Amino acid sequence: MMRALFSLLLALFALSGAAQAQGRDPILVPEISQHEVLVRQGFTGTQLLLYGAILDPDGRRARADYDIVVILRGPSQAIELREKQRIAGIWVNAESTDFRSVPSFFALASSSPINEIVDERTAAIYEFGLEYLQLSPTGTIDPEQYSRFTAGLVDLQSRNELFQQDESGVTISEDVLYQARIDLPSNVVVGRYVAETFAVRDGRVIAAATSEVQVRKEGFDRVVAEQADNNSLIYGLVAVVLSLFMGWAAGRLFALV
Repeated sequence: MMRALFSLLLALFALSGAAQAQGRDPILVPEISQHEVLVRQGFTGTQLLLYGAILDPDGRRARADYDIVVILRGPSQAIELREKQRIAGIWVNAESTDFRSVPSFFALASSSPINEIVDERTAAIYEFGLEYLQLSPTGTIDPEQYSRFTAGLVDLQSRNELFQQDESGVTISEDVLYQARIDLPSNVVVGRYVAETFAVRDGRVIAAATSEVQVRKEGFDRVVAEQADNNSLIYGLVAVVLSLFMGWAAGRLFALV
């Protein structure tokens, strides 16, 4: 951690001259504790530290009235959401909605409550919060139905720890360094994760920067996942054969007992 902070400070000194010469908006220097997460057998999740610094246009440390918003977003995926309805005491599938582009993981951390640092329009533009996620439903949908299904999807993903929001999760120290901790659960989807950092002042986003994290499987889990993706027919046949063999073996075992 100390080595990472030292590298960050060196970058700050290098950028300060450029910022002073250019006189533009503040500069964000983001970093992540690890840019690669390996999902092995028995993986129970991990915690990422997203940290960095912000400089004023004149190259000096930023003033204390900046707020920081950090968003970690996983690969997008299509989701079909079905609504359960109780008929004659039995729960059955009722209406359904397809979403074309849902982040497999979404975590937001900020230094202050979102409604205190930006208005609703700005929050919607930058998706500052779970209520502002743009989930892109397929086809036309009634606004009331869209609102109901969106709320259900957000609740489901939140209970699975795949959607998170902590409006006091960013700490700012020395008026220049910030950090946020985001937990990746064991059920994360592999792929490219994008960390977005925003500096906000007077209700306006004044600087933004991105960095990436790769989440990938390792070992036997990686081999299984690759075969499922690249050779789905063979993978399915092998799975069926193994299931039949295990059932037969279990039957023989209990017959001998």
